[in-house]
Amino acid sequence: MVGDDIESRGGRVKRSSYNNIIANNNNRSSVYAASSTYMIEDTDSQWTSWLVPMVVVANIAVFVVVMYVNNCPDHRHTRLVGKCVARFLGRFSFEPLRENPLFGPSSSTLIKLGALEWTKVVINHQGWRLITCIWLHAGVIHLLVNMLSLVFIGIRLEQQFGFVRVGIIYLLSGFGASVLSSLFNRNNISVGASGALFGLLGAMLSELFTNWSIYTNKAAALFTLLIIIAINLAIGILPHVDNFAHIGGLVTGFLLGFVLLSRPQYGSLESQNLPAGTPFKSNYKPYQYALWLVSVVLLVVGLTVASVMLFRGENGNDHCRWCRYITCVSTSRWDCNQN
Repeated sequence: MVGDDIESRGGRVKRSSYNNIIANNNNRSSVYAASSTYMIEDTDSQWTSWLVPMVVVANIAVFVVVMYVNNCPDHRHTRLVGKCVARFLGRFSFEPLRENPLFGPSSSTLIKLGALEWTKVVINHQGWRLITCIWLHAGVIHLLVNMLSLVFIGIRLEQQFGFVRVGIIYLLSGFGASVLSSLFNRNNISVGASGALFGLLGAMLSELFTNWSIYTNKAAALFTLLIIIAINLAIGILPHVDNFAHIGGLVTGFLLGFVLLSRPQYGSLESQNLPAGTPFKSNYKPYQYALWLVSVVLLVVGLTVASVMLFRGENGNDHCRWCRYITCVSTSRWDCNQN
């Protein structure tokens, strides 16, 4: 699925001053296999993919603007934490590696331009940050991994289902990821498209389930997707990775896949054996209608309840005390209990 996104998170790395940025981290090369694991038996004409390339270009453009605004050489704190990296780039140079090991801007710049932060969203009523944080990245490495993942996953989906459905899944999954992240992460900022990318992964999984009868290599496809998701979620316990954003995006995308990506069920092999000109029916199955209805209800109720809880200032950890282990496991190198 999803490639890497770094949504910085709760665990604190004791030797890094950049431990307060939660970048949705999806560092997984195995994700790329998901884009070509299974094929549909019926090769209908495909859509031309233009939305995903435009999203990639937009993310790169936003990162350039962020680095321009950041203007590392003008930061006085660099005298304490080190010199700017790649100083020949002038105001586009990167923060010292002690400040940001991902070759990017400072956390203050990210906050200024729309990073996800609980105080800003809830206390200052800046709900727009739930969307803007999806378009920000903590550094070049973060941006590169996410955009490569988006290309490998998103283009395939857009070719099969069109830009409207893929765009809806991408944005709503990113929103769901931001809401869940904000409910559980109060002391860190979060940026990155990981949640949205996990949403595309989740949509691929549910699309495989709901259109099971028209695909080949189904078992291999299911096994591959589950392994990729498991690996990516396991990476979420590392420092600077927000697993709550990953899970929020994954669940949202999974449900949206049942709603938006169902296909009429008919056997292409069966239709090929019919005489030319013979009409045949392609209908949605009852289980597809059931999955559609259940998914719509869960999406509406889930996003509504989570949003209400967030803007009422409730802490998700108060309702699920063990959930903190989903996104952070203390080790000798970082302490999850530190802000």
